[in-house]
Amino acid sequence: QSQFAEFGGRLTHPGGSLRLSCNSAGFPSNIYAVGWFRQAPGKEREGIACITGAGYGDGTSTIYARSVRGRFTASRSGAEDTIALQMRSLKPEDTGTYYCAIVRDAPWGRCPDSISPGDFRAWGQGTQVTVSS
Repeated sequence: QSQFAEFGGRLTHPGGSLRLSCNSAGFPSNIYAVGWFRQAPGKEREGIACITGAGYGDGTSTIYARSVRGRFTASRSGAEDTIALQMRSLKPEDTGTYYCAIVRDAPWGRCPDSISPGDFRAWGQGTQVTVSS
């Protein structure tokens, strides 16, 4: 079974907002940095955000791909082992299946600089986001 489960994807309009949730299947995802990814039909999977593990360094930090920076926000503000992705000012090009996964290599709490899919593991099934007028 998949290690993560993603929820919250739906159809919305350009300029709208959505909040996605990434829930672990009972493992301590708070220890690991967690990445958000998306894949449009016929496109390669793209890393869009990463949040550090709780307690890593001096506090939680995030990094974002240029395509979503300033519009998307990852957080651990919800229940334990739940990571949220707040998306605003959505564009048609944001359409795709959204996934979360944990960092593959130590140090487990650090986000890789590139948010490359190959640096992550324990993928969920994904949740579909469609942005259309």
